[in-house]
Amino acid sequence: MVQPPIQFDRASGALEGANLWERTAALALSTGSKISSHFSHMGYIACANLLRKTLPERDIAVRLNEDAVFAFPYGDGYWSKLLNRSYHYEDELELLFKDSADVDYTLIDCGANYGYWSVLVSSRPFGSQKAIAIEPSGQNFPKLANNADINGNRFETMKCAIGAGRGKAKLSGTKHEAFSIAGDQTGGEEVPVIALDNLLDDGKIALNGKYLIKLDVEGVEIEAMKGGARLMQGDSVLLCEEHGSDREHTVSRYILEETPLALIVYDPRSNRLETVSELSILDRIKVSTHVGYNVFGTASAFWQDRINALNAKAVRRVQ
Repeated sequence: MVQPPIQFDRASGALEGANLWERTAALALSTGSKISSHFSHMGYIACANLLRKTLPERDIAVRLNEDAVFAFPYGDGYWSKLLNRSYHYEDELELLFKDSADVDYTLIDCGANYGYWSVLVSSRPFGSQKAIAIEPSGQNFPKLANNADINGNRFETMKCAIGAGRGKAKLSGTKHEAFSIAGDQTGGEEVPVIALDNLLDDGKIALNGKYLIKLDVEGVEIEAMKGGARLMQGDSVLLCEEHGSDREHTVSRYILEETPLALIVYDPRSNRLETVSELSILDRIKVSTHVGYNVFGTASAFWQDRINALNAKAVRRVQ
């Protein structure tokens, strides 16, 4: 018999439905996140996954806000940092999403994993935005579909990978947050692949819409950009992951040198989204080799104006 999920409220810290050992584990997971946050959570995932082996197999449903619930397997090393109420997942994305609550846009959530961002941006505090959560993994997709279900199926899910064009690819990897179709894969799960522009061709989205496009596609960001040329010409922002270990800044370099997009980087020193014309700023920002950093690309005057206004708010907050 499947046990109902443990309930955790990030606003109040209330933990419900957990036995004594599960409560002890929650304290350990939260404390571990607080301690390891001082060194970019190095080692946290491995330790949490070891602890998970001692826990019953059940989900935890984390209330992110009054209108967003995000469920994942209890003890999961990647997502259990959410039990630390002071932890914020990808600050720079939340900053933009929260500021865009009054904009009528669609989130295209590529490499959605369990759907964290689709759950959040479709919630009322984030403007109840439309979202399309795209995830190729047969292991991850049921968890994504479950998160759509427990949030009233208010966002769409698609089981496929994103690439340069339609086709098929092999998906492989050992961590649910890092499955990839990159490289010459001989084994793994066969998955369908579509291009971003195919969403236009298939009537999923309209060319004149506004889009925030999260590309967390584990090594195929450039291929995904090649397949989204029409979409990138409109009112879109690409939100791409640069891995900390990539000292060549491959994704940013491609945006800067091979596309018409402006390259925008979140600088924690200024708390601003800085438009940059050369890559040396990333040498300073990418301080941890084992985590990803988000960079933005846009050719949209609308979104550039919004980002400028967001930066102005950040300056006023500092003052």
